[in-house]
Amino acid sequence: MRDRLNPQSIVVVRALPGLGDLLCLVPALRALRRAFPHARIALLGLAAARGVADRFAEYVDEWIEFPGFPGIPEVAIDPVRISHFLSQMESFDLALQLHGNGSLMNIFVALLAAKQSAGFYLPDRFCPDPQFYLPYPDDLPEVRRSLHLLKFLGISLQGEQLEFPLTTQEQTIKWPFDRYACLHPGASVASRRWPIDQFAALGDRLATAGFEVVLTGTAIEADLTEAIATRMQHRAINLAGKTDLGSLAVLLQSARLLVCNDTGVSHLAAAMQTPSVVLFSDSDLERWRPIDHQLHRAIDARLYADLGLSRAIEQAFELLQSEYAHA
Repeated sequence: MRDRLNPQSIVVVRALPGLGDLLCLVPALRALRRAFPHARIALLGLAAARGVADRFAEYVDEWIEFPGFPGIPEVAIDPVRISHFLSQMESFDLALQLHGNGSLMNIFVALLAAKQSAGFYLPDRFCPDPQFYLPYPDDLPEVRRSLHLLKFLGISLQGEQLEFPLTTQEQTIKWPFDRYACLHPGASVASRRWPIDQFAALGDRLATAGFEVVLTGTAIEADLTEAIATRMQHRAINLAGKTDLGSLAVLLQSARLLVCNDTGVSHLAAAMQTPSVVLFSDSDLERWRPIDHQLHRAIDARLYADLGLSRAIEQAFELLQSEYAHA
């Protein structure tokens, strides 16, 4: 099918809100750029994700803000805005629906009026073109879903690894810590957060073993990190609200370990090749766990219940003593 595709302009539609949602798309963007080095590639997504997308100028030439669409909850519906957007949208040679199963987004993609579109669909829902659309692969890890479509289209894949480019200024950042592990107790949904008492207990075990413990999070997660620091018997360095995304990436780059919930920072650690233990309390482990199961250990906290802490300690120290630990 690759010989039927020779687009000079491509729009990738993925209007999902999380950092992980965008980072998991990077291997697909990398493959697209390699397959179509001279094409203009645009990413159509949420305004909140633009700062991350701008880092990938090697793969993305243009950012287009998603105007909202009925049934897509991330943007308030404004019919006038949507109508104006669609009337002004240029006709791309190829539109790729990499947002999800297509139950609603395929209608939006059809309204973009691209010369050709491709994506996923649900068997009982609208399929724009059976030759270029696949049934949604609900059983694949998130990174591999987009790659599954590209492979179907005959586009050569360029690996599954995530990336997070640092700016020149960020590359000069030097954090004044040595031999440290990061604990990230936050998550956008409270049900995805591992108990703070267990984070504190794990932090103490790491500190006893001679590691500095660095607590990370956003400003609104400062109460969580402060609660952990208060419960710990050893000193912890609380950086909640004191890092932006770039400086957090630099911090992770030199960390010996990250322990976190299933949230965007787990994918940032994967991009920075930082060993991690990712705790799943209320989300799909097989979909969202990092691809490298040796460097990144996933724990289903629901299965282990009270054994979750001992399991996390076991996996953390196995990583710290392994070949994967940063020097």
